[in-house]
Amino acid sequence: MRHAAVLTLAFLLAACVPPQPAEETAGEAVTVYTGGTIYTGDPAMPQAGAVEVGADGRIQRLIPVSEVDRGDWEVAVDTPTMTVVDLKGGYMFPGFVDSHVHLKGVGQRELTLNLEGTASIGELVTRVEAELADKAPGELLVGRGWIETGWPEARMPSAADLDAVSPGNPVFLVRADGHAMVANSAALAAADILDLTGDPPGGHVERGPDGKATGIVIDYAMMPVYALAGAPTEAEQMAALETGARTYVSRGWTGGHNMSVDPEEAPLMTALDKDGRLPLRLYNAFGENGLRIAEKHDFETDTIRNRAVKLYMDGALGSRGALLIAPYADRPETSGLALLEPEALHNLMMTAKEKKVQLAIHAIGDLANRRILDTFDELDYGPELRWRIEHTQILAPEDISRVGGLGLIASMQPSHAIGDLHFAPARLGMDRLAGAYAWRDLLKTGAVVTGGSDAPVEVGSPLIEFYAAVARKDLTGFSGEGWHPEQALSREEALALFTSAPAFASFTEDDLGTIAPGKLADFTVFDRDLMTVPEAEILDAKAMMTVVGGEIVYRAD
Repeated sequence: MRHAAVLTLAFLLAACVPPQPAEETAGEAVTVYTGGTIYTGDPAMPQAGAVEVGADGRIQRLIPVSEVDRGDWEVAVDTPTMTVVDLKGGYMFPGFVDSHVHLKGVGQRELTLNLEGTASIGELVTRVEAELADKAPGELLVGRGWIETGWPEARMPSAADLDAVSPGNPVFLVRADGHAMVANSAALAAADILDLTGDPPGGHVERGPDGKATGIVIDYAMMPVYALAGAPTEAEQMAALETGARTYVSRGWTGGHNMSVDPEEAPLMTALDKDGRLPLRLYNAFGENGLRIAEKHDFETDTIRNRAVKLYMDGALGSRGALLIAPYADRPETSGLALLEPEALHNLMMTAKEKKVQLAIHAIGDLANRRILDTFDELDYGPELRWRIEHTQILAPEDISRVGGLGLIASMQPSHAIGDLHFAPARLGMDRLAGAYAWRDLLKTGAVVTGGSDAPVEVGSPLIEFYAAVARKDLTGFSGEGWHPEQALSREEALALFTSAPAFASFTEDDLGTIAPGKLADFTVFDRDLMTVPEAEILDAKAMMTVVGGEIVYRAD
């Protein structure tokens, strides 16, 4: 049966090929993917029965479902010029791309104290105590990934909580959003901010009635605490980048738009790629100090593009650093933090326009987003630059139509909605939620919306992101007041969010985003049909195979 199926497939492939000179076809190696359901992402041919990939890693042709006898193959069967990859009943999609990831941070989370999923302050303290058991007196402990949403204590942790188990070791633990941390008294003292009065521009140190820091440090005020860890070595950075990339392909991602990249990482990524240790396709957005790399496209390879610069307008909603038009509903003495003023933004926009560099601008709060729109509106903008607002999280309703109208790309993370909305009503009040996480409204007004995860802020799972986009419910299926279920997307819209939209947002729509002849063979294969299974079952799916440029970079056991 297997051999008959392969012969049938080979005959069909030959029948679909126009006659060509012998020298162009003789001995040409091809790989054929079949034996499952193939979603192309192309409305003209939504499904295919088989995909043929050439030795150059590009798709040569698609074979219609009606013309392929899939058979029931247990193993792939090779011929001298054809390798058949059996999908084993899996579901192939165009390669899923995370449009907003901090790759080094994903790797660091895997390699250090990962506090993701910690359920209470008590558990946090217990984990710190256990980790310190192997530390020398005075040795620094760093962790990341906690978020207080749903904790029984109903508050953020404090220095006092940590001091009980770490009197002699400096400890700082970064909140999941990366915009706040908790530090113990030893770390605060070592950073010279325990008794510091006043805040640095764009930062805040929370203090008690005695004026001393409570342990919560926000945005730019975190820099002196971060400095306690010292600069990571090249080896440590390379280990984090490689770990992040291997973690990502194991989840089904074929690519990532890598945000806030330090310029010193660029040559390290190039070296890793040349050594075959960076299996993920990357589109890098550097900090301001990486403008020249983005302008000159330095350190690029066939899978690494360096074209963008990342800016920050404000902080995060959870730590009340998002910049709002009106004060926070649950803390009216603050409206958030401005990390970049409009005049400075205008100057940076003019420079980026002159140098033809894409800007990716972080904006959470409605005032931060409005300042981008207002400043952008003043420019004689060239739409070919495809500038992006990263997160586009909270918009005044009257500003929603301006995003697409100005030609800006909304780079959004569906999982933020299903996590943040447990505390967003308290931060914003119910009325402002009408413009929060408004994916569908933005699409309706003509904006390009591209999807990501913001990992390590979130888990970094394509399945969680896809589920969040179509269900707009938390991982237990809960939906509450203020959730705005009308903003949920269709399965087809959600697929585009992670395939064709990221391709457009990275200027690679001619090479990526759909499964079509001539495009690069980047494929994601899951064991369940994301387009038809009940919403909750999306979360039960598993990545079976990840293909980048025709190379299988991950295959499940």
